[in-house]
Amino acid sequence: MKDSDGVVSGVLLVDKPEGPTSHDMVQLARRALRMRRVGHTGTLDPFASGLLILCAGRATRLVDLFHLLPKRYSAQVVLGMETTTDDLTGEPVARPDAWREIDRPELEQVLMSLTGELSQVPPAYSAKRVRGRRAYSLAREGSAVELEPAAVTVHSMEVTNWDPPAVGLDIWVSTGTYVRALARDLGRSLGCGGHLAALRRTQIGPFEVGEGISATEFEPWPGSTMGPPDLMSPLNSLRWLPLRSLDSSEAEDVSYGKSVTEGILAEPTSGGYPPQDTSAWPVALAFEEDLVAVAERREGLLQPVKVLNAA
Repeated sequence: MKDSDGVVSGVLLVDKPEGPTSHDMVQLARRALRMRRVGHTGTLDPFASGLLILCAGRATRLVDLFHLLPKRYSAQVVLGMETTTDDLTGEPVARPDAWREIDRPELEQVLMSLTGELSQVPPAYSAKRVRGRRAYSLAREGSAVELEPAAVTVHSMEVTNWDPPAVGLDIWVSTGTYVRALARDLGRSLGCGGHLAALRRTQIGPFEVGEGISATEFEPWPGSTMGPPDLMSPLNSLRWLPLRSLDSSEAEDVSYGKSVTEGILAEPTSGGYPPQDTSAWPVALAFEEDLVAVAERREGLLQPVKVLNAA
């Protein structure tokens, strides 16, 4: 989609297959859209599949906003074996048989203890930085990796399949939550160990994986007449934020970075995910069908912090 001044900008929902990295998908999108300015809003491990949100053109300024949204995963955990990476790609470090004594009521009770606001220790094989280096680099060298716990929120975890030692889970979590670490902690709490065996991201806020295009849909082949994929408009992609409509004079002021009064805000129109407190969230500022800026609330005023249609 093009902005009012003809610049290609927008958001693309992609259903990433197992295998490619998130950066691989960005590269595919760059070629398909014929532009360099493309970024993703949150990685998926290569073995994982599912929804990846890409931002293109000026919409790359919106990337960090999507971190406000909770994420939904379909996960399979295998009890009885921990691994070095907390998932199926690592080396096994324990294989206790204690999982044979676990029943579903005990599992459900432990899941409840792992729900809510938690202090989670990230996996040793993660992109977190330790002494200026990525944790996974240190772990691969055999160095001891001690990571600080991070505050995360697990909104819900529901059992979708109980076929010991395999457990299927439907999970809603905040951005920054490692599902691998949840699998690890579930196994440890049950006293048998566990690891993440499969993962698919099915939803990010109001956006569902079924809305995403597959990799083959935007990877042209020789002789293909397929054009670049359609982009969601920046304004539509932020339909989950409170909205302040501007008149033409206000839109011009905002394009210069000037604040406007808070006025009347339209509440988000999309639900379908755990309730969020939006009182401190940014506000989308729009003129007609164009997103002009995203603003912070400051004592009754809306101060633009991300201007898309600059004067």
